[in-house]
Amino acid sequence: MHSTLRNCIYAVSVVALLAGRGVGAENPPAPVATAAASSAVPAPAVPAAGALKLSLGEAVLRALERNSSFRVDRLQPAISQTYEQSARAAFDPTLSAEVSVSHDRNEVSPHDDSDNTFSRGNGAAAGVGVSQLFPTGTTVEASVERALTDTEAPLTDTRDRASEYGLTVTQPLLRGAGTAVNLAALRSARINTRVSKFELRGVAETLVADVETAYWNYILAADSLSIYSKSVEIAEKQIEETRERVRLGSLAETELAAAEAEVAKRQEDLINARGTLATARLKLVRYLNPGDSLTWNTAIDLTDKPDSAILGEVKDVEAHVASGLKNRADLNQARLQVELGQIEVVQTRNGLLPRLDAFVRLGGSLYADSFYLATDRHGETRDAEAGLRMEHSLFNRDERATHDRATYSLEQTRSALVNMEELVQVDVRSAHVEVARAAEQRKATTATRKLREVAHRAEREKFLVGKSTALLVAQAWRDLLDSQISEIEAVIAYRKAILNLYRLDGTLLEQRGVSAQF
Repeated sequence: MHSTLRNCIYAVSVVALLAGRGVGAENPPAPVATAAASSAVPAPAVPAAGALKLSLGEAVLRALERNSSFRVDRLQPAISQTYEQSARAAFDPTLSAEVSVSHDRNEVSPHDDSDNTFSRGNGAAAGVGVSQLFPTGTTVEASVERALTDTEAPLTDTRDRASEYGLTVTQPLLRGAGTAVNLAALRSARINTRVSKFELRGVAETLVADVETAYWNYILAADSLSIYSKSVEIAEKQIEETRERVRLGSLAETELAAAEAEVAKRQEDLINARGTLATARLKLVRYLNPGDSLTWNTAIDLTDKPDSAILGEVKDVEAHVASGLKNRADLNQARLQVELGQIEVVQTRNGLLPRLDAFVRLGGSLYADSFYLATDRHGETRDAEAGLRMEHSLFNRDERATHDRATYSLEQTRSALVNMEELVQVDVRSAHVEVARAAEQRKATTATRKLREVAHRAEREKFLVGKSTALLVAQAWRDLLDSQISEIEAVIAYRKAILNLYRLDGTLLEQRGVSAQF
């Protein structure tokens, strides 16, 4: 069946993964309703009044916006980004401040019988400091402190004022030196955020594929129900004709048994078809997330119908393979895991080095003394210090074991990536083969259905002139019924094969008009 293809693009907004997106869906015309022995793809039973109409694009859009499971997954990239902020915090300046007060009282008893000697003092101090770690590993610390002390004694009162300041710069020379080590945690956090986005992309692709599969399964169940319903009507009409001919004496009464058995068999198939349709509907509703205009009991009218139109362009297999190697979400995750392994090796290799830090410390103090019945005295001191500080484990066993473990893990991850690339090759090439097989199968089932239409008409004409039996007519109709169902299944299987090809080559979202921003 050939028909015109209509494209519908829908805007989609999905937090952290889908930004400014749309969902495209094909809208082929509905197939012609099935007649007793003529049409290829029947229309489903007429939906109940007030049914919710859904195109394929609308179903995908609703699932991306409302599916409960997908809403949970959409939060993961935002959660991962918080770890980036935590990693950046290591390079934020740290401000410290301290304020204190003190009180001292001393009493001394002399050796003679005179009165006790005492002194007491009150003090207050305040200080502020700031420190910062830089990506090079350099640590800078600066501080200022101000102290005031009042001392009261029998012969004199003293007030001391002092200010101290200092600046310390520490630079690692071996362990902890350089941006590669100090930015490793931040780079790992950023990569993990990208990993979470690719994970979300993979979940989105799976959801879109599942929704489309459920959509076409519902169509298949509805079309099958329509065929089985029509077959029951024809079987009942056939048994009435048989009874009339038995009454007139042109057929033996034994012909009724075959006709009645055929009616019972078709009613059994109809019951099963109703159950299959109900189950297919529930699965579709689950993906769309019941709520608002859609409930578990809402009747659904799916407006897109299967036909022979291609659901997108099928390219040369090498083009799809190249696309899969470039776009597959799981493959990109594996590549990022290799990057994470490389960063871990850098960190553990740094751990093998001894700690050797160079430091420079500059400081000074200002003070003033005020004596009772005496003049003030002022003074200032400055100091500078530079040196090296070293620390190293004698055997370094833990650090070496950690580095070896990271190295082996990196090698394992690289091997897993190569294996995954091979699996992508197999997946995409197999899916491309399945598309070709499904296309040929669709043509074959159409030819079979047409031939069985001819066979059924011929058998019925022979029955009308008394040259055939009800059993042979029933068998011919049963073969036609099977060919009609097979044709519908082949049409939908072809669509599913193309859908699976796009899922495996990593372009399903783009094929549906959903642009993923990374």
